[in-house]
Amino acid sequence: MSRISILGVPIDAITREQAIERLADMLVSERQHHVMTPNSEMLVAAQKHPAFHQVLQRSDLNLPDSQGIVTMGRYIGQYVPERVTGVDTVTALCAVLTEADSVFLLGAAPGIAEKAAEALKAKNPHLRIAGAYAGTPKAHDANSIIARINDVHPHILFVAYGAPKQDLWIAEYLQEMPSVRIAMGVGGTFDFLAGAKKRAPLLLQTMGLEWFWRLVCEPRRLPRILNAVLVFPFLVILRQRSDVVAR
Repeated sequence: MSRISILGVPIDAITREQAIERLADMLVSERQHHVMTPNSEMLVAAQKHPAFHQVLQRSDLNLPDSQGIVTMGRYIGQYVPERVTGVDTVTALCAVLTEADSVFLLGAAPGIAEKAAEALKAKNPHLRIAGAYAGTPKAHDANSIIARINDVHPHILFVAYGAPKQDLWIAEYLQEMPSVRIAMGVGGTFDFLAGAKKRAPLLLQTMGLEWFWRLVCEPRRLPRILNAVLVFPFLVILRQRSDVVAR
């Protein structure tokens, strides 16, 4: 499976099915893995945030979680087969887990992780939920959160603090949670699973217009959406032209 590079960030050019296969392999591995779900906005943010950029470069799996990445990857001649979203990956992974595997949901607003856990359990009665807790990404809360997680020994940790906080938190503390084989930053996944927010209709998702749905539902996201749909392609095109000139 190939890995491409967009704005200096490695992206795994894989399908959702291949992603689940990779995650299954990680679960039986002897080492820990940090999985990220970079989207167009995150790649823009990484250009101004060196620590976040480094975490993206060191992660074990970077799923192409936006249509912009798929489109601009192909524009620069680097093929990405499809968009692989965090919420779809979490849902698909939980559907294939065995009773030997356990999951901990960390993050989102108070009560949301618990509702997301209930939704996952309703769809997958065999799923073993080790725990669900909002917590915070603040350093002074880390010790108590880590202790809570270590008490129940989960194999998979989904963290929903939003980027870049969730992935900086994972990079900082993963090694202190030895039972965790996969730690994955999942952004707004818990909100969708819990029904606190609605995903775009499938047609808009297929057309790559989920950003428009988010804008209609949450107008305050306009600056973030502009980064994703305008700034991101501009930066990719600019980098591509610079590389051509350099050659």
